[in-house]
Amino acid sequence: MKYIKDMQEGNAIRDIYYCKQKNDAVTKTGKDYWNVVLMDKTGTIDAKVWDLNSPSVLEFSAGDYVYIYGDVTTFNGAIQITVKQSRIAKEGEYNPMEYFPVSSKNIDEMWQQLLGYVDSVKNPHLNALLKKIFAEDEELAEKFRKSSAARSVHHAFIGGLLEHTLSVTENCEFMAKKYPVLKRDLLITAALLHDVGKTREFSLFPENNYTDDGNLLGHIVMGAQMVEAAAEKIPGFPPTLKSELEHCILAHHGKLEFGSPKVPALVEAVALNFADDMDAKLEIFTEIADRTYNKEWQGYNKLFDSNIRLTKGE
Repeated sequence: MKYIKDMQEGNAIRDIYYCKQKNDAVTKTGKDYWNVVLMDKTGTIDAKVWDLNSPSVLEFSAGDYVYIYGDVTTFNGAIQITVKQSRIAKEGEYNPMEYFPVSSKNIDEMWQQLLGYVDSVKNPHLNALLKKIFAEDEELAEKFRKSSAARSVHHAFIGGLLEHTLSVTENCEFMAKKYPVLKRDLLITAALLHDVGKTREFSLFPENNYTDDGNLLGHIVMGAQMVEAAAEKIPGFPPTLKSELEHCILAHHGKLEFGSPKVPALVEAVALNFADDMDAKLEIFTEIADRTYNKEWQGYNKLFDSNIRLTKGE
């Protein structure tokens, strides 16, 4: 398979890609054509279908796996595919896992690591809460394994939510050992659950888009609601402990302007905010480095409010 990341001007393309987007369009001269966005696990590329009357161009829609015959061209400095032939691919002609970004880490192994952290929480109420969410709710657990952590900013791939959650939890584990003021069980529980609302905020791949509740409520509020609902099913769950855990989730973005309904008032909430922010920002640089070749300055980045650059030298 010719991956999108490897395409260069002049390449002839004869392969199957996932159609992420397809729109009808009209040229300045009034000729109809299709604007298409094709996707595989390495990225996306624009494609144009100019000759809609060609018998070799068969109808397809967004969400289809499409056999494409065409040429890679350049327009305004960006490569695109000029499609000459198209048809919907038949089942068995393609492997769906080739078309969506997936964590480079083993999802089954990461899940076992997460369950290990669950078992390490000794507080009986927090342990029961974690098991209710990650062990007893099989549908939620499956979505947690498959969800991304974002649409595009960081960890925007299958298994991204799980990978991000583990990284944040590992950061919190380090801080709990370094700073005795932190209540380790509360902090680890908050780390494991801080983004659980993203299982409801985003649809799974291939869409990986905001749900209605994701747009209306957001993952922070939904995560606190999910914790509240699970805690209510555990007899004798201490109200103060529940409020402290919910506060950590509600404050984990650190500032009101960053989407947190509350700013951190507990030391565990402060630590969680630092752990989450560090993993997100370092992952952004990691992903930039992985897809950048022979380029140091990356241009203005809104998250960092800076023109960012990759490090020179060893």
